[in-house]
Amino acid sequence: MGRHSLPDAAATGSTGEGAASARRRTIALATALVLTVAGGTAVAVQRGLLTFRHSCTASAVRLDLVASPDVAPAVEAVADRARQKKIASDGSCMDVRVSARDSYQVAASFAAHAKPDFSVWIPDASMWVDRVKDTGGSATVVTAGHVAASPVALAAVPAAAKSLGWPAKTYTWAAVAEAAGQDGTVRLGSADPAHSACGLLALSSVGKSAASGGGDGAARTAALAKLLSQRVSDHDGQVVDTLPRDNSAAESGNARRNQTLFLSEQAAFAYNASHGADRRVRLFYPKDGAPQLDYPYTMIREAGMRTNESRAAMRFLTLLGDPGSVRVLAAQGFRPPGESLAAPVASAAVGSSPQPYAGATAEPPSAQELQDALGMWTITVQSARLTTVVDVSGSMAAIVPGSGGRSRMEVTRASLLRALARFTPDDEMGLWDSSTRLDGSRAYRELVPTARLGDPAGAGRTQRDRLSDAFAALRPVPGGATGLFDTTLAAYQEATRTYASGKVNAVVLLTDGAHEDPGSISRADLVARLEKLTDPSKPVPLIVIAVGPDADREEARQIARATGGAGYQVNDPAGLQAVILGAIMGLGRAQHRG
Repeated sequence: MGRHSLPDAAATGSTGEGAASARRRTIALATALVLTVAGGTAVAVQRGLLTFRHSCTASAVRLDLVASPDVAPAVEAVADRARQKKIASDGSCMDVRVSARDSYQVAASFAAHAKPDFSVWIPDASMWVDRVKDTGGSATVVTAGHVAASPVALAAVPAAAKSLGWPAKTYTWAAVAEAAGQDGTVRLGSADPAHSACGLLALSSVGKSAASGGGDGAARTAALAKLLSQRVSDHDGQVVDTLPRDNSAAESGNARRNQTLFLSEQAAFAYNASHGADRRVRLFYPKDGAPQLDYPYTMIREAGMRTNESRAAMRFLTLLGDPGSVRVLAAQGFRPPGESLAAPVASAAVGSSPQPYAGATAEPPSAQELQDALGMWTITVQSARLTTVVDVSGSMAAIVPGSGGRSRMEVTRASLLRALARFTPDDEMGLWDSSTRLDGSRAYRELVPTARLGDPAGAGRTQRDRLSDAFAALRPVPGGATGLFDTTLAAYQEATRTYASGKVNAVVLLTDGAHEDPGSISRADLVARLEKLTDPSKPVPLIVIAVGPDADREEARQIARATGGAGYQVNDPAGLQAVILGAIMGLGRAQHRG
């Protein structure tokens, strides 16, 4: 599935009785496999040979273990207890050496085929294990159990929490993300979803929640991702540092400081433990369920573990699940694996009722849902370079049914302006219009050259301002006909000539009718010339959107396919915003997988 391939639904945290049962079966099978490979350890456990009170009678067995930085201190505390109390495995003491490493970095090392210098890995989420299985070459990783759990939620500083109605008001993922980030009044941040399971699980949950609401859910999710990309931290260890440092008006109003964050319950717990009551974050637990970080205990077979190491590894997993270790983990903000009710931990993380902190966890995102979320995020971070071409033929003056008497052009202009607001200053955009009788013998003209939206355009204005004015000024040409073929070729030639690396380049063409210019090239000639211009190493796909009942949907698809793009049909121009953003997301996913 590509270098960012992610897990299927059974790979991540617990949800409901069915998923819990499936997880128990998975853990049982994985554990059985590890124990069998270890050479009879299962029998030893059943016979009590690996008792907690067994004294050390031989040299210690060293076990190198790498853990996610959030859980590493608790795991180290358990390892210290094992050394101090001389807890044994097969009569030998255990010397468990714990190192903290970010999960995304460990996963990347497997993808680079680096030989692991550890035998056990505890990432914060199963998605990393599944990524290793997909990209790790000869590495063999087996999940033998789970160490802890922590739901992902939305954390808010006190003032922002109050404005969002905490704790009485509950939200779905889509609603809380929109309330926190879309209108700009509450600044929302996150760790980079490419490096953070918490960030990716939250973004995927927002997308799934928005899609379940119908309408322009994809567009709203893309818009959130655009905004989030401007306030992202590289990894989980940095994200809480973006919160205000104190309650002063200067800090609260500091545009560089986030007021809300996608955060795990444990991270909120740890932050609140080191801050006074007036600065502790409050947690919103979305009512459509919180995905969980599930901390899989993973055996690395490629490391060449000897039998005594395998047994010691399983002995240490057992130790991590005993009552003393569970208390250590709870004291640092972790829930026991598979348990949703954790009132003391949630309370310390300021997850007060009626927030549904004890409710059922969300269904784990599927592999495709996580892949789509990561693909959307990738295109968001890369930014887009779009040349937009709008049909201004006379038929655009037709009234749109149910629009209160507005014409196709009026509704199109409004939708384009809404779409423009969704793009960041780093995105590039330009505008052409198209119709016969527009510019002498030509059926097209360039109104605004494609440029970065944040670039200055004179008199204190930006490219965004210039485009906004140009969109608002679009008018149908009386008696003008649709001149689709020459326009498409000219715009595509210019877009390929000015290709910008590092961005998703595309030409977006909106037309409300079939081609009507008899003096232009033919459709077959257009397709052949587009295919010749297309360069797979510098892709510039066409997004052709047929608007209204008179547009030729099949013609749009045929032209777009010649460049690796896609054609769409929209009966109501008000839906253009969602289609444009959704199409760009689709291109980003396709290029990402490629």
